[in-house]
Formats: sequence, structure tokens, C-alpha cells
Amino acid sequence: MAAAHESGVTGTKQTSAKHATMWARPGRAWPSAAARLFCASATAALAAALLASAALSQAASSPNPVEGLAAWDNIAAVIRHPRCLNCHQSEAPLRGDSRSPHIPPVTRGPDDHGPSAMRCVNCHSLTGNNPSSGVPGAPSWALARATMGWDGLSSAALCRTIKDRTRNGNRSLDAVVEHIERDSLVLWAFNPGKGRQPVPIPHQAFVDLVKAWVASGAPCPA
Repeated sequence: MAAAHESGVTGTKQTSAKHATMWARPGRAWPSAAARLFCASATAALAAALLASAALSQAASSPNPVEGLAAWDNIAAVIRHPRCLNCHQSEAPLRGDSRSPHIPPVTRGPDDHGPSAMRCVNCHSLTGNNPSSGVPGAPSWALARATMGWDGLSSAALCRTIKDRTRNGNRSLDAVVEHIERDSLVLWAFNPGKGRQPVPIPHQAFVDLVKAWVASGAPCPA
């Protein structure tokens, strides 16, 4: 056993000496400090990603309502922002960061796209914001359905509404995540153009919050 240990130590020393000799050869240089820092940073980022993935897997296997409620608090702050709430109204949209009445006055109409004489697309382009007039636009520009009017709801009521398939467009929780990830109007809220305050966190951070909330059992405040 002692001989084997001695042999292993000797082999390690020989390998280390070989590596040192290799880098000491003419024309070779030790990796620069920048290269070593890059490798360390990449390793740390990979470790963080693996830890986040493990945490999400753990949340899915053993939901933690405390973590879920913490995620929900941040989600509620986002969806109460004017970029979201202005179009999640019961009957008429609001506008701007001040949440002022829409000008000209308009109602949702029979299909959430305005009445026949005042359709949303009359002013709001489906291809994007109008840089000349400043009027906002995006694909599928419309009011959210009436069952998703969020104005004035408590955090608990808002949470229940988002989970309720009879009020959220018959979306499962997985479909809610997909909606948050891909919907054109949700994406617009994070990049609304000049003169409008965007939602105050990056879109991917918001998606991650929603995923963490769902993985924790989608708990709602009491």
C-alpha cells in the first residue's frame, strides 16, 4: 500500500513537472491574467446556471410556498405597471405613464378591438409604434378580455384571476408561462419605445419569476 501511495505521489510530481516544463519551453507563455479571469468567470456562470436549474427542479418536486409568494410579490408589481394595467381594464383603455383617459374616448367593443367606428387599428399599427405621431402599436393591439380587467384588484384577487381558467382565456399555468414568454403585447411592454417607461425589470427576469412561482405551486396571498 505504501509503495502504491509513493508511486502515485511520484507520478503526480512527474505530471506537474511535465506541465511546467511544457509551458516553460521557448515560444510558450503562461496563460494571461485576462485569459485566466475569463475561464474563472465562465466556470462561475456555468456553476450558477446549474444551481438555478437544480433549484427549479427542486421547486417542481417539492413546492415551496414561501418562495412562491415572494416571487408573486414581484410578479404583481410588474403587472400593476401602466404598461400592463392600461390595457387590462374593464371597459376602456388608459394611456401613458399617468394612466390618463384614452384620447379620443373609446370602448372595448364586441371583440376587444374597439367599436365599429373606432377600431384599434384605425390608429394603432399592427407592425409597431408610429415614430412620427408617437402612437404606440404592436401585433394584435387590443384590450385584454373583460374577464382580465385587473384595475383595483387586491394582490390576492389578482393572483386568483390569473390562475382562474374561466377568466384567463382558459390557460393552464404552463400556458400562462408561454403567454408571458411569447405574446407580442407582453413583449411590447418591456420595450414600449421612446417617451414611455418600460416595465422596470428585464423580460427574461420576469419570465423566470413566473416560472419560479408556478414551480412553487403558484400560491396566492391570503
